[in-house]
Amino acid sequence: MALPDAVAHPLDWGYHDQRLRQHPTDVDVYSDCLEATRRTLEAGFRSGVSVVELVHGRAAVIDRLLTHAWQGFGLEDVPELALVAVGGYGRGELHPGSDVDLMLLHGAGFSDEAGERIGQFLTFLWDIGLEVGHSVRGLDDCMREAERDITVATNLMEARLLAGDADPMGRLAGAMSPEHVWGSQAFFTAKLAEQDARHHRFGDTAYRLEPNLKESPGGLRDIQMIGWVTHRHFGAGSLHELVEHEFLNETEYRDLIDGQTFLWRVRFALHTLTGRKEDRLLFDHQRALAGLLGFSDQRHNLAVEQFMQQYFRTVMELQRLNEILLQHFKEAMLSGGGDVSPAPINRRFQARHGYLETVDPGVFARHPPALLEVFLLLEQHPELQGVRASTIRQIRTHRYLIDEKFRASSACRSLFMDILRQPRGVTHQLRRMNRYGILAAYLPAFGMIVGRMQYDLFHAFTVDEHTLFVIRNLRRFAVPELAHELPHCSHVFKSIPKPELLYLAGLFHDIAKGRGGDHSELGAEDARQFCLDHGLPQYDANLVSWLVRAHLLMSLTAQRRDISDPGVVREFAAQVGNSMRLDYLYLLTVADIRGTNPDLWNSWKDSLLATLYGATQRMLRRGLDNPPDQEELVGEVQIQALELLRAEGMDTTACKKVWAEFEAEYFLRHSADEVAWHTRAVMEADTLPLVKVRQETARGSTEIFVFTEDHPHLFALTTTALTQMGLDIVDARIITTRSGKTLDTYLVLEDAGQPVEGAPRIDEIANVLSERLANPDRPPTAVVRTTPRRLKHFDVPTRIEFGEKLYFNRTVLAITTGDRPGLLSRIGTTLTRCGIKVHNAKIATAGEQADDVFYVTDLQDRPITDKAQQAEIERALREALD
Repeated sequence: MALPDAVAHPLDWGYHDQRLRQHPTDVDVYSDCLEATRRTLEAGFRSGVSVVELVHGRAAVIDRLLTHAWQGFGLEDVPELALVAVGGYGRGELHPGSDVDLMLLHGAGFSDEAGERIGQFLTFLWDIGLEVGHSVRGLDDCMREAERDITVATNLMEARLLAGDADPMGRLAGAMSPEHVWGSQAFFTAKLAEQDARHHRFGDTAYRLEPNLKESPGGLRDIQMIGWVTHRHFGAGSLHELVEHEFLNETEYRDLIDGQTFLWRVRFALHTLTGRKEDRLLFDHQRALAGLLGFSDQRHNLAVEQFMQQYFRTVMELQRLNEILLQHFKEAMLSGGGDVSPAPINRRFQARHGYLETVDPGVFARHPPALLEVFLLLEQHPELQGVRASTIRQIRTHRYLIDEKFRASSACRSLFMDILRQPRGVTHQLRRMNRYGILAAYLPAFGMIVGRMQYDLFHAFTVDEHTLFVIRNLRRFAVPELAHELPHCSHVFKSIPKPELLYLAGLFHDIAKGRGGDHSELGAEDARQFCLDHGLPQYDANLVSWLVRAHLLMSLTAQRRDISDPGVVREFAAQVGNSMRLDYLYLLTVADIRGTNPDLWNSWKDSLLATLYGATQRMLRRGLDNPPDQEELVGEVQIQALELLRAEGMDTTACKKVWAEFEAEYFLRHSADEVAWHTRAVMEADTLPLVKVRQETARGSTEIFVFTEDHPHLFALTTTALTQMGLDIVDARIITTRSGKTLDTYLVLEDAGQPVEGAPRIDEIANVLSERLANPDRPPTAVVRTTPRRLKHFDVPTRIEFGEKLYFNRTVLAITTGDRPGLLSRIGTTLTRCGIKVHNAKIATAGEQADDVFYVTDLQDRPITDKAQQAEIERALREALD
């Protein structure tokens, strides 16, 4: 391993070779050599030595160590026994934490004495600190396992003799030829299926924010896949032979190698940081990796975000190359051979072997709009399986033609809108356009968000991948076969007149992320200009622009405000303006939340948004100038609740007597179904506290009803108990009756975001709460739950704000802070100590950030308006939270 003299701790092989010869089985001597190698490699990496040299250099060091040890244990004298490197080590590639995969290959068995020496040799390798994966196989064993398992066959293809008898190795190489096992076509088909399955395990996307360097789409395994197929089909010893066979050109080969080198640098740095084999780019390591790889913070762009954007753009390029090469191999191996006559499609394109291709290599140069026409034709011809490799290359080569003149062309603008208006294939082709770099070229603003990550737990994908997921979600509303997923959304979708406007809103809603400023405002301007440039009427352009500007309005209103308050609904309805806008915004909001993070969407959010949609629709139909008054709304809920109670045989006069204790606010903040359930429970109660649990309600969550004597500790006691049981509280409504009792309603979900399931769990919740609330003077116990790994790596500054405007004569307290187990319990306990009563709570968590809103008074039910008192409460909360 040749390293520059400037590297600290240069590895002196003369010194180490001499010591190894003198002490061939001394654990300390070998361990010292391994430690010196580690220091040398790490120093070389930090000083800029090529990672290719370092990776191959470590393999070369291990080769020499193993050869010395092999001789030291007398294994060189065992006939027909070979020490063979397999897997990545067989290729001569070893990162700092990589396993050393070995096979002891024997031709005709070996004696018990030799077997004992082999055992001592393998134990010795572990003792000196090598992570060894090993097998002991005869030639017949190898062939039997290789025929049965493609992974074993792949490892054996890369076998390399390290020491011992060369004869068994020679016989193995002959037996492993394509003529005897796994012919190139069968091998390719099996490896392609293996890659598809692997990609599927990772969600068929390379753009999750904690990707796997090796296994995720576009990762190192995809490059290895190309190498394996190349070796099997051509007998090639290097990837450069793909150029000689015209499967790649020199530029593409260089891109492939550059991509591999970048991923090797990241992997080398990751192993160095963690001190072990680690291929997951976890949040735990991303910041440190960014620094080690030379990135630094810039305005509006953290070092970690720059690093991850380069990673994602690298794997996107590798995915493009992987697609070209696999398409070449498909055409060479699976198309049946021969050059079949093409089927004409139009003057510029034809189909061959089921794939789209240009009629000649000059099509794009002669007619640049064909760069968009490709994707329209794929939508219009679903029988086509994709694009031929030669045409993919032509598309990539001619991307430079997409300039201002191209974007201003009426033909190109018409083609782009036609792509969005097709009844099928829109999502697939937008993804393909992104993969080939056409979408970024046509929309330069989109190019700025390609591969862009946001360093948080709320956004699970890069901005461009999230955008395409949103459009996919919108498209699914249009597919009758998928109407069962979200029936209400599918029903609303049927009423929108121009779905392409919804897709444009999805395309532009986050396009201004990372520019600085309000991305909604900036994106709205981009969207409006784009629509006008593409011939849309002024009304449509304004609608798309408004949707982009307001794309967060509905989710924030639903999750952070009390939508049972008619005033909140009326304010939201006024911002929306009309029913058509509401339809578009509702669909965009659902698609956006579902496309942000698969773990965020649940039945609770579905119900919350549907409830706001329904209430707003009724408000708009009635007219914003004619809102229902409080008495009318209370009367409607009471009439509906009485009908439910009467149907169950309840005495309605007795029900009304119970209601005489309830304030009007109670009926405004609960549905008729909830009122009927509560009323029945109160009338049947023998003792207090009364705790009832409903497994799943129309609100898409489990509902807990508590009826008991009012007490300052109740909110803290209840939230602490529910948190200790592993439940997430998403909503809390605390109502005090005229006689001093409390009607508390908590909506909860399990940690996985689903309602509670099973009678035993329901009984556990009811029993634990009843026991805790029976002794309200006992202070709540501390919540002991481990903070999830991901939450530990984000520092969310705590913000505490008291609203100027009162709500039902209560003060609005908004708290934004880092999420953690027991957060709500900690807040509730602190407020109790400050003499504060919580009457209502809206709980919203976005990744690592909690945004909670509380409606509070003092113990005499007076609002908290004194600035000095507010400051004291804020100080206590900060002390508890920070």
